[in-house]
Amino acid sequence: MSRLAPIRLDQTLAVVIPSYKVLAHVLDVIGRIGPEVAMIFVVDDACPEGSGNHVEENCSDPRVRVIRHAQNKGVGGAVMTGYQAALAAGADVIVKLDGDGQMDPALIGRIARPVLEGRADYAKGNRFHSIWNVRKMPALRLWGNAALSFVTKLSSGYWSLFDPTNGYTAIHASALEMLEPANISERYFFETDMLINLGNARAVVADVPMEAVYGEEISNLNIRRESGQFLIKHLREMVKRIFYNYLLRDFSLASVQLLAGSAMLLFGVVFGMVHWYDSLASGHIASTGTVMVAVLPIILGFQLLLNFLAFDMANEPKHPLQPAPSLTELLSGTRRREATKVA
Repeated sequence: MSRLAPIRLDQTLAVVIPSYKVLAHVLDVIGRIGPEVAMIFVVDDACPEGSGNHVEENCSDPRVRVIRHAQNKGVGGAVMTGYQAALAAGADVIVKLDGDGQMDPALIGRIARPVLEGRADYAKGNRFHSIWNVRKMPALRLWGNAALSFVTKLSSGYWSLFDPTNGYTAIHASALEMLEPANISERYFFETDMLINLGNARAVVADVPMEAVYGEEISNLNIRRESGQFLIKHLREMVKRIFYNYLLRDFSLASVQLLAGSAMLLFGVVFGMVHWYDSLASGHIASTGTVMVAVLPIILGFQLLLNFLAFDMANEPKHPLQPAPSLTELLSGTRRREATKVA
């Protein structure tokens, strides 16, 4: 049914390209951006290669606007600067495209389509959709993304999404305006932080199948240095999300299951450990009743937490934040599809 959704023809599409050490690729990326894009914002994030000057001197595309940072703010800071510039220029949907050549500009329409059709507030690429594409992915990236995908499901609440660090994204202006830039990381946690903040705003996010291109580009991410910080941030955001959604903003049966399940599981584990230690110290075997007092709360608590998890998975946002298309736009989309079928 999603294929029949009308594209809103009155919307302005913009592209933001964070530029840092991508001098060898950025002009080629810009040159392959199609006419469906109205504005292109290249953000020179204090690039030591002078990519901003390079684009201005060698690119004649009238859609391109170069923005410069006096100090490096990281990929997140550069993208947020581009987002704000696109909003100020009147963009309705904004696509973030890396300048290193790993993202095919020909996919801009596919990435933005769920947002243009009004089915989602935010769309992102998913390189894991095809088993053939997964086989081409470097092993370190494959396992790293798989692990990050799981912890991001916990911290963001988007259980149906995968490949959370994929930076090929599209966002609607209405969803972007609901986010607080100060709460979004400016460094390599940016893509995941966007999902977490969108989850807090109850925005609808869609995965879009895509293939990644692995060439001669070099990533600036130090995985060993950043992995510990990623884990800490995810755990902190998971606790914040659960507290906010199930205790502060709403209180439901799932909240009862969470509290009762956690309490019973904790009691069973602590009670069992204490009596297990006493049995070792005294040499006496614990009675059947003592064992059951420890085991039953653990079993019941675990079951209640599983029920809570099932509720949380079903509680993923389903209604987009962006304004619904008008009757005129719906009719325009219907007529356009009918004309396409006739042709």
